[in-house]
Amino acid sequence: MDWSLSKVIRIENGSVNISTNDLKALLRLYELTDDNRTEELVALARASRERAWWSGYREVAPASLLQLIGYETAASVRREFETLLIPGILQTEEYARTTIREFVEGPAKHLDTLVELRMKRQELLERADPPTLFFVLDEAVVRRQIGGKAVMRHQILRLIEVADRPKVTVEVVPFAAGAHPGLKGPFVVIGFPDPEDDDVLYQESAQGDLVSRDLPEQLPVYREAFEVLRKLSLGPEGSVAFLALLAEEMA
Repeated sequence: MDWSLSKVIRIENGSVNISTNDLKALLRLYELTDDNRTEELVALARASRERAWWSGYREVAPASLLQLIGYETAASVRREFETLLIPGILQTEEYARTTIREFVEGPAKHLDTLVELRMKRQELLERADPPTLFFVLDEAVVRRQIGGKAVMRHQILRLIEVADRPKVTVEVVPFAAGAHPGLKGPFVVIGFPDPEDDDVLYQESAQGDLVSRDLPEQLPVYREAFEVLRKLSLGPEGSVAFLALLAEEMA
C-alpha cells in the first residue's frame, strides 16, 4: 500500500478520518471478505467526515470529554457509577453551573459554554430511540448539597423524573452497604449495537481522564463490579422512594 507508518497509526487510532478508497484498501489488507460488513464500514467512514455537533466545543472542552460524547452518541447501552457528583447527563443547569465553576479557569464565557455543552448532551435522553441508560449513585452523591438546598432539591426531583423514563434506571447504593467495589472510583462503560464493537471504558480522575476500548481484560471486571453495585443498591423503586424522602427533607 506504500503508506507511511505514521499514517497507519493515525488511522488505526482514529486520530484522522479515512477516505473511502483508503478504507477499502485497508480492509483488503485485513482480509475482510464480507461485502455487507465492508459496506457498513464504508458508510461509517463517510459519516465520520461529517462535522459532529460537539466539535464546536473543542476550544473549551477536554478532548477526552468530546471523545466520550462521540461514543455515548453511538451507544446502545451506557452504565455509569458515581461516587461524588450527579452524572453530567442528569444534571440540572443550576447544579451543572455550580460544579463546573469549581474547575474552570479563564473567561466567564468558558463557563457558559461548558454549561451549554453539558445541557446539550442531555438531548440524548430526548431521542426517539435513546440508548438504555443505567446510573448507580453512591448515597454521598445525593446527600452532598451542591449549590444549597434549593438547587439540590431541584436536582433530586430531576433524578426522580428521569428515572420514570422507560430506558433509564437510577439506583442508589446506601451508606449501609459498607465497603463496595465502587469505592475505587467512578466509571462509565459504554456498549454498542454491533456485538463486534468493543465496549468503551471512561474514567474521570484528578490525574486525568481515560477513554479506552483497548482493555479487554479490565472491562469484564468493571461490568461485574457494576452488577454487584446494582445488587447492593436500594433497587429502582426503592431508590426513587429514597430520593423522594430526600427531596421532602430539603423543602
